[in-house]
Amino acid sequence: MTRVLIPSGALGLGYDREALARGIAARPDIIAIDGGSTDSGPSYLGRGVSKYSRASTKAEWRGLMQARADAGVPLVIGTAGTCGADAAVDWLFEITRELAEEMGQRLRVALLYSGQAPDAVAEAFGTGRVAPLPAAPEIDAELVRGCTNIVALAGAEQIAAALETGADIVIAGRTTDTAIIAALPLMRGDNAGAAWHGAKVGECGALATTRPETGVIQIDFDDTGFTLTPLGKDTRATPYTVSAHMLYENSDPFILYEPGGYLDVRHSTYTAVDAARVRVEGSVWVPGPYTAKLEGARIAGYQTVGLTLLRDRRYVANARDWAADVTSRAAARAVERMGIAREEFDVELRLIGIDATLGALETRAADPVEVGVLAIVTAPTQAQADEIGKILNPYLLHHALTEEEPMPTFAFPFSPAEMSRGPLYEFCLNHVLVLEDPMSAFRLELREVGNG
Repeated sequence: MTRVLIPSGALGLGYDREALARGIAARPDIIAIDGGSTDSGPSYLGRGVSKYSRASTKAEWRGLMQARADAGVPLVIGTAGTCGADAAVDWLFEITRELAEEMGQRLRVALLYSGQAPDAVAEAFGTGRVAPLPAAPEIDAELVRGCTNIVALAGAEQIAAALETGADIVIAGRTTDTAIIAALPLMRGDNAGAAWHGAKVGECGALATTRPETGVIQIDFDDTGFTLTPLGKDTRATPYTVSAHMLYENSDPFILYEPGGYLDVRHSTYTAVDAARVRVEGSVWVPGPYTAKLEGARIAGYQTVGLTLLRDRRYVANARDWAADVTSRAAARAVERMGIAREEFDVELRLIGIDATLGALETRAADPVEVGVLAIVTAPTQAQADEIGKILNPYLLHHALTEEEPMPTFAFPFSPAEMSRGPLYEFCLNHVLVLEDPMSAFRLELREVGNG
């Protein structure tokens, strides 16, 4: 039997410290936590940085490092620093080094790097070892070489290799959300279907319970299934909350693809052990070719943004027409005065309070008191985006609905009104890399830190 303690859905979201203490008292075999996701868009991967504050990350990581010391078991984090890029692994390692010295701990740390050299991926693409997933964008070697960061998603095999070093802490780059939980049960010979299914259910901590905000859960794996135990006060898992998690971020509620095969839960059973715990059996792991999913981000342009506020009733009522006219006039002036082709840049005005989120898909109508107009300019260079933003400025401040009416004045909440956002990143890979050796695309390093 293998007991995995999961403090939270991600480092940076917080966790219930009393529940964590209960988990440590239950003597887990490993503490596993996710470090990130692609939920917040491609910028973090493109830049190789974390979206969470360093101060918050350090505070939460300190608590987990102390919990690891109290339990005497490995602490593993996957997708370190939100994006799992090599720079993000180094960022969390530096925090770990600082904490080890502050806490008087002497530690062996395994660093699992998932970063891929764009030239190497381009070469693999040319030899047919990079295959598209459904709805993947068209790519070529030039596009791949233009990526600022590419990562491969590690699976259980790579995490197992890191654990086999005897490391106290494993800081992994990009991994599948499940790999850090499934690795040790698989290493110990627990049921493979249960290992992957329990890992899928537990990837987001207490999200598969009645009180997701409590964070901390415990999963016990054995040779026939797994049992999930919530550790937060008054928190329950039910057959419904546990089975429903197969729908989370997964296109098929019964099949989950991972490196080296897939999980099949069509014949799984979910049984309430008591008022809080759920037992799952019948999950099946189906081995297959070994592939690692690739994620890549590249610069798609540069952006300048601005914001103005409409409060005049007539302009609020006619905001769409006003925005369309401003967009057309400003774009035409940019073409005329800058010599830039219209297809090279984009001017977008999003109407906050009307349809800024859904645009043309919005079905609900309202009568807003005011409308925020968010101007977004995207161009090949920052200088061009800034220039077009300045061309927009007088329109956003004074543009009238008709030529026969007095010039209005709208409200800029900031001065200057234009703000340079810098590079705009986009995801450009939704492909898999075929591997004969699971470790061939990953790099493992060991470091000693601390002074305990």
